[in-house]
Amino acid sequence: MTGKLTKDHQKSLLETLKDPKEAAAYLNAALEEGDNELFLLAMKNVVKASGVSNIARKTNLNRENLYKMLSEKGNPEFSSLWAILNSVGLKMFIDTAS
Repeated sequence: MTGKLTKDHQKSLLETLKDPKEAAAYLNAALEEGDNELFLLAMKNVVKASGVSNIARKTNLNRENLYKMLSEKGNPEFSSLWAILNSVGLKMFIDTAS
């Protein structure tokens, strides 16, 4: 039963992340944790929600590179993250820490 619950949760999460506002809140929550692996997992879920092939086409990155850069040990370049965020209708900005 646990496998079905996990699949249902993942399917529900990916459906939710198709909404750019939900994706932005999800990514911001991951960033606030300060854990690189958690943020990359969140980015991977956002990419999956939008379709890996679709994101690969929009960013001129191939699917294999997307999976690799968003893996636990991935180390994506800033320009790649920027391209992925732009492709799903999101942008990044800097704010004060207070």
